Amino acid sequence: MPTCRRKRVLLTETSDALIQAAKTDPTKDVFYLHQTGEIFDSYEAYAARMSFYRQKHFQCEVTGKSGLDYFQAVQSERQEARTLHSRFSEPLKSAVLKSVQWQVMGRLDHLVEAVYERFKDRYFKDERVLVDLGGTKYYARIDKVFPPKYSNDTSARDAFKPNIASSSASPVEDEDPPHSLGGDLKEPVKDANARDDPNLYYYWVHIIELEKEKSHDKQKSTAAKNAEKDGKMIDSLREVQCDMMSRDRLSFSKSILRRFIRDCVDREAAVASPWTVKPAIAKRYGVDSDMPEETRKGVETFKKGEIDKRKKVWEDKEAPPTKRQKKMTAAQEERAEKRERDATEKAERQKIQKEESDRVAGEKKKKKPLRYPAEDLDVHLTEKEIKAGVKIKRPVPSRVALPFNDTPGAFEAFLMIWNFLVVYGQALHLSTFTLDEFEHAIQHSVAEPPCSILAEVHSTLIYNMRTVVFQRHSALVSLLRLRDRLMEEGHEDDRLMGVSIDELTAAMAEVGNNWERVPLRQSEGREGWEDALFGCLKDHATLTNFPPLREVLTKLLFAPDVHVDPCSPSSSRVSSPTTALTVVSNPAERYYALPPTDRIAILSFICNLAISSKAIHGHMEFCEEQLTALRKEKIEVNRLKKQHAEEMNALRVEIKQDPLPPPTNGTDQDVTMMDSSDLSDASGAEGTPKKGKKGSKVQSTGPGKQREAARAKQASIKQATAELRRLDEEVNKLERRLEGIERDFRKLLCTIRVKPLGKDRFHNRIWWFDGMGSGSLVGSGGVTQYGAGRLFIQGPSEFDIDLLVARTDEGIEERRREEEGVEGMLGPGDWAVYSDQEELDEFLAWLNPKGHREVALKSVLSKWWPHITSGLRRRIADVNVNARLPEARRSTRTKAATGYDISREPYMAWTNRKAAAAA
Repeated sequence: MPTCRRKRVLLTETSDALIQAAKTDPTKDVFYLHQTGEIFDSYEAYAARMSFYRQKHFQCEVTGKSGLDYFQAVQSERQEARTLHSRFSEPLKSAVLKSVQWQVMGRLDHLVEAVYERFKDRYFKDERVLVDLGGTKYYARIDKVFPPKYSNDTSARDAFKPNIASSSASPVEDEDPPHSLGGDLKEPVKDANARDDPNLYYYWVHIIELEKEKSHDKQKSTAAKNAEKDGKMIDSLREVQCDMMSRDRLSFSKSILRRFIRDCVDREAAVASPWTVKPAIAKRYGVDSDMPEETRKGVETFKKGEIDKRKKVWEDKEAPPTKRQKKMTAAQEERAEKRERDATEKAERQKIQKEESDRVAGEKKKKKPLRYPAEDLDVHLTEKEIKAGVKIKRPVPSRVALPFNDTPGAFEAFLMIWNFLVVYGQALHLSTFTLDEFEHAIQHSVAEPPCSILAEVHSTLIYNMRTVVFQRHSALVSLLRLRDRLMEEGHEDDRLMGVSIDELTAAMAEVGNNWERVPLRQSEGREGWEDALFGCLKDHATLTNFPPLREVLTKLLFAPDVHVDPCSPSSSRVSSPTTALTVVSNPAERYYALPPTDRIAILSFICNLAISSKAIHGHMEFCEEQLTALRKEKIEVNRLKKQHAEEMNALRVEIKQDPLPPPTNGTDQDVTMMDSSDLSDASGAEGTPKKGKKGSKVQSTGPGKQREAARAKQASIKQATAELRRLDEEVNKLERRLEGIERDFRKLLCTIRVKPLGKDRFHNRIWWFDGMGSGSLVGSGGVTQYGAGRLFIQGPSEFDIDLLVARTDEGIEERRREEEGVEGMLGPGDWAVYSDQEELDEFLAWLNPKGHREVALKSVLSKWWPHITSGLRRRIADVNVNARLPEARRSTRTKAATGYDISREPYMAWTNRKAAAAA
């Protein structure tokens, strides 16, 4: 029910006079409010009630949204109730409602906490759950629940499985429903778990599907692929326990549980009143609405104890010292109880008045005008801005479009590697390549034809690793220590993928030795870089600084003993993690069988070590010097630009003050000026010339000097105009140079420290990686160039999340859902991307310049907007051109005689033009 000033709004009951009139005069005219069913006998009462409902003072009791009128609040409650009941687990509703019935707890939060702790590990039949089987999560439905008495009786549990298909009665029949003891909130948690331990329950679950299975996903985990291929998991029956199961957060969490309980239960305002399930809901879910006598006595005892406690406090505070020890009569006790009730009611009234005054003061404080720009989360859209069409919700960035984003942390590591290679391309003697080309190179899985990007990237990193201090055979020592530790812990079998540590160390002995002396010539296609990479890992990596070391080395040295038909188009060179590797091989053959996540892990490890190499340090110092030179040049260019602007303003004033003389109707004749006396003489004597002094002087001297002055002024103005035009061209050249300085400054500064463009109101970081290091925004002839060609969004950090959580009184979570959308909310470590022009325009329109962070972000985006959008459009054009290649690949695979030529892929055409300068 909607609330107004924290009080529930009760409907107006029909007056007794109106009820009596309905009996005596059925045709009497009344005013009916159809939204609420209220009836009024006068228009004034009807209009007053309608005006009250139309005020924006109501609050939705379910979501907490305020600033609504009564009908909007009712609609919000109904919508949220429908959503809530559709999400909340249906089999769990009855158990939760039975546990909260007749509970005496002061705060709803305490009740929610108690219910959550009781039922988070307790599951019921027909519940839809997530089951973790070997690291892969599946959606499943619980078919049978076995209580603790069957925890040691495996035969009774196994007897249930054959009866599933025939739908016959199970031999395991329980008299009591599961978790009936543990779900009783009256019993302490420790005692309830001792009598009904949730860890001793067993469940038969029916596997339905993979978690988050989407047909358009480009990649899935290897375990998930095997599960689909084998077909043994889906539609199978598995026995699990509570530690292997979990519920979807959208169906069971503290916030969802709080809304469900608040929607289904009620409580009186009296002291120590129990929580009761609403009658209609109790009838639907089989909850007993009649309070048991034992429960009633307990509630009354608890209520009496609370009253006595308050009574004692009041007596100790108010009663005189001489009367405190006296025993009161019945009449005195009655008067004391009355005084206590009055005092309690007075305290409640004072509390309500204080809350109301605090609310009014808070509203006044909120209405206090802000000075913009302000803290972004303090900025709210006004009704005028909303009506004007200001964008409320941010466009949802795509997570699916990011490569390797299925594995946590894989995309971030992949992006770091590419950025490192591009930023330090000059020091590494490596030509630039786009993020898309690097993605396809990481996925390259055939040895012939070779991928030049893989060869050049690994070779140049290996060259740099030779200058980094290392410990010979560090990987071997780390593996032997692992073997000794496993033996001390009593692990007899130390095999991983069928290879023991001793077998692995024996195979490592002859591979990758003297890797720091291998030439790796470009003319020979960097032949031998795979073995050199293995040797680099042997001397630099340990299980501490590179945790997947053992798994990676095993995959590089051993191959599965499988027979693959080379002519079969369905054969794959990549083995699953569960396949036993028994055949000794070498890195040159096995590298291309590594999954992309392992390749990314290797490159990430090497890049983190290569940052300390001499070449990288020398390049960073060079960039520092270049930045200092650019700063000085920028100051000089701005000074010269300001000087030219002052000169141009002076010339404009000169031209405005001395405009060109008007034309003389096409004649160059001199005009003789005559005074009034000459005119009178001329009129008196026609045809007789008069020799007036003044007139004769003007005729002899005036015309020549006027022409000379006019010509001088005209020449001066033409000269000023030409100078103004020249200065304008100089200013344009200086502005173009400033733009070039800004681009060079970005390239050099990002070599030392890569920073995001800025943050939005919810502390999401915005990244743009084009034009960094050896990359360029503009090529020869002004052609647009790009590296990533997209705008990336990274979720807020842990520290930023703490800042958001600290603003609990402002409903930040609800605001994020409204302005970002549930699917657009990013957590720490989450990444998403905008790769479409329309999405970028909508995102820029969503930013509010009234906030500190977003006005700075919008300013930076506007500064680089032409380069951001042109790079994005260029990438889309390249993607559309290359989109025809997969179609050709599919068509050619149908022909047994010919195969698709992978060398036609764009990433295979890349060449390292800077390799010739390498030492």
